[in-house]
Amino acid sequence: MNKQLLKAALIICIILSIMICCSNAASYNVVSYGARADGRTDSSKAFMNAWKAACASRSSTMVYIPRGTYMTKPVVFSGPCRSRILFQIDGTIVAPPNYQDMGNTGFWILFSKVSRLTIHGGTIDARGSKFWACRQTGSNCPAGVRSLSILWSNDVVITGLKSLYSELIHITVSDSNHIHLEHMNIIAPSRSPNTDGIIIQSSSGVTIKNSMIRTGDDCIAVGPGSKNIWIEKIACGPGHGISIGSLGNSLNEAGVQNVTVTNTVFKKTQNGVRIKSWARDSKSYATNVEFRNLIMQAVDNPIIIDQTYCPDNRCPHQTSGVEVSNVKYSNIKGTSTTVEAVKFQCSVSNPCRGIQMRNIRLTTPNRATTSICENVHGSNSGSVVPRSCF
Repeated sequence: MNKQLLKAALIICIILSIMICCSNAASYNVVSYGARADGRTDSSKAFMNAWKAACASRSSTMVYIPRGTYMTKPVVFSGPCRSRILFQIDGTIVAPPNYQDMGNTGFWILFSKVSRLTIHGGTIDARGSKFWACRQTGSNCPAGVRSLSILWSNDVVITGLKSLYSELIHITVSDSNHIHLEHMNIIAPSRSPNTDGIIIQSSSGVTIKNSMIRTGDDCIAVGPGSKNIWIEKIACGPGHGISIGSLGNSLNEAGVQNVTVTNTVFKKTQNGVRIKSWARDSKSYATNVEFRNLIMQAVDNPIIIDQTYCPDNRCPHQTSGVEVSNVKYSNIKGTSTTVEAVKFQCSVSNPCRGIQMRNIRLTTPNRATTSICENVHGSNSGSVVPRSCF
């Protein structure tokens, strides 16, 4: 049994032990603290008071959200806590009907400085449609909020959660270690702006498995300072695919290393697997990355490295200083909606190195697919279609 399977088995054992333990331990029901399951009453204080009581417990405990619909404004569940906590959601948590009530903190549900936490089940619905409409009209709109954020935390497991219609990013993991997300269901319309599924930043040991992500932006984005990331069995699409980056937004930005994306299906996404960086001077990097056992179904750009990333035409007009090296692509097949199924557009000043292609088959209906190579050094093995331009 390899290390990843051992890790997955250990996580499952931890979840089961927590649920068994917490079923016999103290349970802090938010209803007992004044929460009302009518979908209209603000239950923020009740949620936070239940959390504070659980956080102070000397033994493993549970915060329980029973069936029903609970409305909350932004809530912060802060630690450190004395013991392990199971945050069990059997109901639905919804945002206020007026998006202005979400404030300007950038967060809706935030777990900060918490260790040994499991969040299990339930639905969170940010009701983002009116906020998106405001942004599209160019009116005076608030900055927007991320639905669920894990910040400065360790040993967190999130399983069986459904996240709907986030104003911005659905789930953010930042400055945290040993985070496991599994059986997630993340949904937003394909045209909803900046509704990324999961974003990882400055974190280590993050695993995302067995999940479905359908959004208007990246299904998963791995940002600066992230390492030891495992992404497996994801159904991605619609959306912008799975990205590393964007990198190189600043000179002394941290890099990304040791990322694996495997056994994943991309359906009608803008990109498949992408590494992107700004065209400006930077000490950032992306290294030791592996994309393997992937299926592309009508994807615009199945394989792409873009080191001239420039959304909204606000381009720095430089060359990227980000070093991209030791990237492996293997056993990737399916269809591209564009003829250029493989695009390596690397930096003039910092060419991509150590790019490996093995057993690739990407086709376009009724047309021959091609590859684009700019400033890239690599090698091929097995059958590679379209023909490599290395």
